Amino acid sequence: MKIAIASGKGGTGKTTIATAFAQALSKERKSVSLLDCDVEGPNSHIFIQPELDQFEDVNMLIPSVDAEACTGCGKCAEVCQFHAIVVIGGQTLVFPEMCHGCGSCTLICPEKAITEIPNRLGILEGGLSQEGIRFGHGILDIGEPMAVPVISKLKKWRDLMDAEVVLIDSPPGASCPVVESLRGADYIILVTEPTPFGLHDLRQAYKVTQELEIPAGVIINRAGIGDTGVEQYCEEMGLQILMQIPLEREIGHGIAQGKSLLDIKPEYENRFLQLHLQITEALSIVDRS
Repeated sequence: MKIAIASGKGGTGKTTIATAFAQALSKERKSVSLLDCDVEGPNSHIFIQPELDQFEDVNMLIPSVDAEACTGCGKCAEVCQFHAIVVIGGQTLVFPEMCHGCGSCTLICPEKAITEIPNRLGILEGGLSQEGIRFGHGILDIGEPMAVPVISKLKKWRDLMDAEVVLIDSPPGASCPVVESLRGADYIILVTEPTPFGLHDLRQAYKVTQELEIPAGVIINRAGIGDTGVEQYCEEMGLQILMQIPLEREIGHGIAQGKSLLDIKPEYENRFLQLHLQITEALSIVDRS
């Protein structure tokens, strides 16, 4: 079972939910993987403290032009939809930060003047936590604009996706990296907060799940700080509210110290185990329909 944890905005508590969920399932002796796909700012490792002993660079092949062999015909520029390669004054120029690594320019070059060389985008790190959680995250190199290839490789890395339950801590928002992290999930937990901003971004995130045709439910974090707009929206859309976590000083203080939700509130273990049962039941209903 692959469960993604997403939100329309940052700071709603995705990582709090993902790490606590993973810890609860691991205590039930379930095989659990946790993938932190927020490659621009991964932080799940802070809470489960895995021993990171597995590493792999993420590279993308980009074009390299042999100036002596190149005739400046411009066919490579014509085929590149991302404008990552252009011909100016008979000279072919490559812009690596715009390249998506499709290889079209290499294939179409009549003079075979273009080869592909690896360009590093980031790194994958992985290992086991003390509870036995298989962990992996990606870290995008500073200045690199494309997170999707790093996320895509993380989801195929080693044996992370072979666990009984795979939890994916996705980036916030509704952009391409979010879609890539959610793709292939069986169920999506949307984490929000009961404020006008939370409702606005929940709407966007839910639209993404609808486009991907993946069933979803909602966890309301910091319950009690705002209004009932999120609850009304969930009722209108038929979205199940899976859990509500109140705003409590003890929780906020503990998380600021790098403690997980289960470290702060051990009684939440049963709530997350019940959450797993809820999701299993929801998926069985979908299968029967």
